[in-house]
Amino acid sequence: MKNLTQLREGRGWSKSELARRAGLNQTTVSAVEIGRLIPYDTQLQKLAKALGVSDPDSLLDEVLPNG
Repeated sequence: MKNLTQLREGRGWSKSELARRAGLNQTTVSAVEIGRLIPYDTQLQKLAKALGVSDPDSLLDEVLPNG
């Protein structure tokens, strides 16, 4: 998920830092970033909140294209 990685890196955070701030484990963050795991709604909301994103679904645009 390029958007997630760009947002994280733009803040200068490691995957473990994002995981800590979102209350998730680093394995989950890594799997979501590489597209191996589509997060549950609660995980997605935690990631969005940690990154200050108002629309959690915007993090999934690349994984779930419209149409």
